Amino acid sequence: MWVAELRFRIIADTSYTEAEAAIRCYLESLIFQGQILGREFPTYLAQDEFVSRVILPATDALHNQHHSKRGLQALQALGTAGIAYPKLELLGEDLMSNHTDPCAVSESYILYCRFGHSNSVLYCGEHFAPVPLYQADATSALDHEDLIRWQLQYQALDEIQMQEKRVLDKTAEHSLQKLHSSLNQQGRRFARRLEQSLQKPVYYALYSGSSVNCALEANKCCPGCGKGWALAEPLHELFDFQCENCRLVCNIAWQCQ
Repeated sequence: MWVAELRFRIIADTSYTEAEAAIRCYLESLIFQGQILGREFPTYLAQDEFVSRVILPATDALHNQHHSKRGLQALQALGTAGIAYPKLELLGEDLMSNHTDPCAVSESYILYCRFGHSNSVLYCGEHFAPVPLYQADATSALDHEDLIRWQLQYQALDEIQMQEKRVLDKTAEHSLQKLHSSLNQQGRRFARRLEQSLQKPVYYALYSGSSVNCALEANKCCPGCGKGWALAEPLHELFDFQCENCRLVCNIAWQCQ
């Protein structure tokens, strides 16, 4: 991933409020299309331009062909607010982030989310590296706002269940671990939608943190179809189970490892 700056030159009379609203609208469109990563983007006024610091999943992330309809509209609205199209300046690779998947096309994908990750929740099935969400749709008519908002909820619950003294006790963990929880039902719907778009299998990563019986954990069956799904060797040194029929991958509960 890449650290970059977007420079919005002032080209006409404008107010700080009007310029700020237009830039914010444009950045939000990039967030929900997966073109920039994270939630906070420091923006400041420097003489005759506004400057925003962003994280890109790839160097070509802001090319117009990756913009959603909302993004193209927000880009046009900058001019109405007296702001020029942004000039991109790449500052260097982000040493603290996961590197984007090198595949042009993968044979399969995994929808995987954890609280400490700011990258895309879509991963290459071969390299287990994040795939920018803007690559998951052949058209620019729709963006991925609903999926990214789901990611935020998942990460919030994941962070809560990781705490030693939990505010919600087992509520967060059950939402993550139970196949038919509202959280996981939504996640699986997103995986199916991505599979239709990509025309490739998209597996949903079901989190397993604790178990009622560690002695039986390695032999547990798929919670979707009830069939055996244990792998001879862990997939990406993380997933011990995989069900092709239910499009699920999972791990032996961390409590039992």
